Amino acid sequence: MISFFLTALRLLKAVGKALARPAFQSLLFTLFLILLSGTLFYTTVEGWSVLNAIYFGITSLIPSSIDIGMAPVTDAGKVFTMMYLIVGVGVMVSLLGVIAKEVIDFNSDKKNKASNNR
Repeated sequence: MISFFLTALRLLKAVGKALARPAFQSLLFTLFLILLSGTLFYTTVEGWSVLNAIYFGITSLIPSSIDIGMAPVTDAGKVFTMMYLIVGVGVMVSLLGVIAKEVIDFNSDKKNKASNNR
């Protein structure tokens, strides 16, 4: 359990460092707009609740294979979802890549400081 908290702390520190980068800010804002558009679309066209629309939007963009038991049923919903996933997954993977780079940089900076203090 302690390792989970230490890993979460490293992740938060890496996200904090990444927030200073304009590319990360741009990706984060773009992802927010994509999630907002998906939420608005699914609540109006598919008739889902806001929570279900947000849940579907986020879980669809994270590369995992979980079955959430939700899918659009209208033709417009299916077409929108295809475009939503093409654009959204690319943005999400790019964002996760920037965060991963910051975590790696944070860990290597920490190791470099430790070796310099010897």
